[in-house]
Amino acid sequence: MVSFTLNAVGIAVEMTFPFHDDPAPTVAPCRLGNLWEYEVVELFLANEDGHYLELEFGPHGHFLALLFSGIRQRSPGEIALSFHSERNGDHWQGRAHIASSSLPAHLTRANAYAIHGQGENRRYLAAFPLPGPRPDFHQPHRFPRW
Repeated sequence: MVSFTLNAVGIAVEMTFPFHDDPAPTVAPCRLGNLWEYEVVELFLANEDGHYLELEFGPHGHFLALLFSGIRQRSPGEIALSFHSERNGDHWQGRAHIASSSLPAHLTRANAYAIHGQGENRRYLAAFPLPGPRPDFHQPHRFPRW
């Protein structure tokens, strides 16, 4: 489960997910560029102009935030984000905050994903599945409007 609250200072994201005990990254919790290669949840937030934000969160405290000006057209700069996670048995919880200065204007669309498993057991789950022969989360025009 993931929920987010948009307010004047940014977006607060709260999440609770099953913990699949995939191997953790070998670095301490930090911003991690290849987080999608590990157990991760991803939240995509988009506007009607095709700008979108990709947020990735892992159960071990790692995170990644990327801003795009079009499909896979990454915008430069760092996203102001804080993230904390904790594991509790077979689940993990996370809390994040993204500053409003890092958000695309007029967000209207969203989708969420979970990735876990190793090798042939790797699973790609979507709140709202998208078409294509393989997982492709970069389809902001297909995200449902909220």
